[in-house]
Amino acid sequence: MPADFLYEQLAAELGDAIERGALRAGARLPSVRRLAEDRALSVATVVAAYDRLEGAGLVEARPKSGYFVRRHADGGDAPRPPRKSVTATRPAVSDGITRLLTALRDPGVVPLAAAYLDPATLKVAALNRIAAALAREVTTLGAKDDTPPGLITLRRALARRSVSWGAPLTEHDFVATIGATEAITLALRAVTRPGDAVVVESPTFFGILQTIEALGLRVVEVPAHPRDGIDLAALHAALRATAIRAIVTMPTAANPLGSVMPDDARAGLYQLAVRHDVPIIEDDVYGELCFDGTRPRPVKAFDRDGRVLLCGSVSKTLAPGYRVGWIAPGRYQDLVERLKFSQSLANPTLPGMAVAEMLASGGYDRHLRRLRHVVAGQVARYRDEVIARLPEGTRVSAPRGGFVLWVELPGAVDALILQERALARGVAIAPGPVFSARQQRFTSCVRLSCGQPFTPRIASALDLLGHLAHDLATRGPRPRASA
Repeated sequence: MPADFLYEQLAAELGDAIERGALRAGARLPSVRRLAEDRALSVATVVAAYDRLEGAGLVEARPKSGYFVRRHADGGDAPRPPRKSVTATRPAVSDGITRLLTALRDPGVVPLAAAYLDPATLKVAALNRIAAALAREVTTLGAKDDTPPGLITLRRALARRSVSWGAPLTEHDFVATIGATEAITLALRAVTRPGDAVVVESPTFFGILQTIEALGLRVVEVPAHPRDGIDLAALHAALRATAIRAIVTMPTAANPLGSVMPDDARAGLYQLAVRHDVPIIEDDVYGELCFDGTRPRPVKAFDRDGRVLLCGSVSKTLAPGYRVGWIAPGRYQDLVERLKFSQSLANPTLPGMAVAEMLASGGYDRHLRRLRHVVAGQVARYRDEVIARLPEGTRVSAPRGGFVLWVELPGAVDALILQERALARGVAIAPGPVFSARQQRFTSCVRLSCGQPFTPRIASALDLLGHLAHDLATRGPRPRASA
């Protein structure tokens, strides 16, 4: 077996032992030389495996002492999945989302609610340089629309990258979009009509719920596990009980849980969709951000009849402000192109050209390797700091990708009141209820972004959240003053 596969296999084996609790927090791992001798491996292979575990936030290296399982790495206090339900609900989340986004416009607010990475971590400056060079070289830029299916250079770059995803596609399989949100909107418009019911994971990204609300659709929420994603047994029950027109899912680094569906579960999801003749809308926006260094195959890799509509963008890895996204809509290609034309006519040309050039360069893969390492370290640091500050009984997700934490506070803590009080002191958090169509769900949960480097300002914001949460947990919300 090649050496690169050996270190990946060793890292996966040790990582699984940590997450199952076989290797407990604080436990010392075997020395590099001892493990190399015991497994008949090279020292370099063991070092590479330990480095990968350290990058994933599962172990830490201590000078002159060796490698140890990180505190809280065992994930034994993960949030609990919600109860099952097969009732279709009309989401009503827009008001809460509007309040949240309004707060994030204030530059004085600590943006723990915003799922964006620090610009210095991304490739914004490099993209800007590429765009500036293109603008100087191609003087006719802006004189012609980038109409559907979109820039051929971008679609060719995506087709080349799809080989590494394990889902080889051609340039003709993609439609360029203005970010992933437009891709998901087009996918929903292609496969549903107002009043139809669609399945979403619970909890799920509030932007998906807002799009569903705007399209006049109903939602059936299926529980998702903090580690492995959507519950396939509950999904099967929902498909049998209700006329479902689409399954909207985020199998890789789901927002807000950070879960990653195992490969066999992805195959099972596709088989369920085939059995019930339902399309799958796959949000793959975090697909490149798994902490173990691998890129899981999207559900699209299992697609044999074109029912999977794969949606993605560069917002989480390169530059959110460029708004460059895509959809690989399978059997719905022609319809999606027509819908795209009627919805937004075309995409901005210069951002797409710059992103295409970046994707085609070897520098993008180097950037991704560095980015995964940085993000995994930030998430692990934030998780430790959050657990140290919040009340006893708090459960915190142990993400396997992405850069958000899902925090379940003790039942006496009302997330909406915590949000209100934190914002009054200059800290923005995302309250749990906006991640569900049912506003009574996740009332003690919050999502925290780990996208910014851990600084004294972030530490102070978490100190404040800890103080407010302890106050709510012990004394409860104070009565509102009468008018």
